[in-house]
Amino acid sequence: MKIMVGIDLHSNNALCGLMDESGQRLVHKKLPCDLASILKLLEPYKERIATVAVESTFNWYWLVDGLQDHGYHVVLANPAGMQPYSGMKYTDDVSDAYFLAELLRLKLLPTGHIHDRKTRPVRDLLRRRLLLVRQRTMLILSFKSLNERTLGQRVSLARVKSMKVEEAQARFAAPADQLLSGTEIELVGHLTAAITKLERHLMGVAGKWKTYQRLQEMPGIGKILGLTIALETGEANRFADAGNFASYSRCVKSLRTSNGKKKGENNRKCGNKYLAWAFVEAAHFACRYDDQCRRFYDRKKQQTNPIIATKSLACKLAKAAWHVMAEDVPYDAARVFGQARKSDLGETGREPAKGSGPPSQQN
Repeated sequence: MKIMVGIDLHSNNALCGLMDESGQRLVHKKLPCDLASILKLLEPYKERIATVAVESTFNWYWLVDGLQDHGYHVVLANPAGMQPYSGMKYTDDVSDAYFLAELLRLKLLPTGHIHDRKTRPVRDLLRRRLLLVRQRTMLILSFKSLNERTLGQRVSLARVKSMKVEEAQARFAAPADQLLSGTEIELVGHLTAAITKLERHLMGVAGKWKTYQRLQEMPGIGKILGLTIALETGEANRFADAGNFASYSRCVKSLRTSNGKKKGENNRKCGNKYLAWAFVEAAHFACRYDDQCRRFYDRKKQQTNPIIATKSLACKLAKAAWHVMAEDVPYDAARVFGQARKSDLGETGREPAKGSGPPSQQN
């Protein structure tokens, strides 16, 4: 009789629960976050274990990779998709672990994607780059605010990035302001150097991927956005169609209706927040540099508002990106937006020339 294993994973311990096909609870034990201890518990049942379900927490890498290396079939349980029985009066880690095993037994467990371990560190490196960019932006805004508050002067972004520590300190008379401005400019320089180093490594690893090169053909997608979409997506064929990918990218509205009436909203945060950011950023750039995207955006903005128009364009780009990656085909604007209307054509009856693309460093 096969055995299902549920592991309720925490930051400092893991509760393992084993259940057979009949629903009989066999054994459960609370163990430290140590692979050897977990393997020792599972070893007597290894030949009968069909699947191990690990709760998708922030620290699942070591456990999933270790179990796979030792021959176990592992799935990643999606906590957002699991709804425990609301009638239960008392729950704890034991019941949570057996709940995972029970859903496995009934073949009802909502699972998440286990990203390829070879590209996972590169994806995480790109995410940390975004963290460094945000920290640099905070320092730049703080320095600009100090200038406006103390001197009544605005300093351009380009000047802040090129400013030396001595120049920044010379702008102020108070020693405290000199110390603060010099420290901020120095940190901005260090962060810029670190970001450049990370980008160089990222381009060396993922810059030659075919999916990345295909994404570069799309409007609004430059170096960083292309890397983000390619790395966060992984295998595009894991999504059934373009609509599912757009939903995963948070480009589809969350709505619950009944009898044609709105009854509420579902989980709007379900999906990948990095893809959501990437496609919204791509929509902003596409509006500025691509005529067809700009016309689509303008029509939507007249019908609704700028926010919904931007999100609609982001959804268009997300669906197009799925086709580009999954089918390995060039970007086709006519397939995305349809044939241009006569009112959109110039005097020659042809499409206006597209604007020059944005610099790759901007996105």
